[in-house]
Amino acid sequence: QVQLLESGGGLVQAGGSLRLSCTASGRTFSSYSLAWFRQAKGKEREFVSGIRFTYGGGYYADSVKGRFTVSRDDAKNTVYLQMDNLKPEDTATYYCALRNGGVIFASSYDFWGQGTQVTVSS
Repeated sequence: QVQLLESGGGLVQAGGSLRLSCTASGRTFSSYSLAWFRQAKGKEREFVSGIRFTYGGGYYADSVKGRFTVSRDDAKNTVYLQMDNLKPEDTATYYCALRNGGVIFASSYDFWGQGTQVTVSS
């Protein structure tokens, strides 16, 4: 079993920054990916960004390219999402997810975190 612990959400003004963290513990796979999804009220869950452990670059949704940066700490099994120039439309609950293998944009991930709220005021 895998546990995902997210942190770093909060309230920020438009143009501000936040950094989310997600740490995986338990029986992780030898090669796995961690991704961030978000779900705003009344909308479907959508892919935001993802990265594969222990190699590979980041993947991003078009809506966050150039503003968000995903990174990882292999030793800590932790992925970070640095969110800059935040916009009100980034307001959502952000979820960390893990799957065996590479990053995919669909939500077919094996394990999910509880979510952390990000609210961007205008």
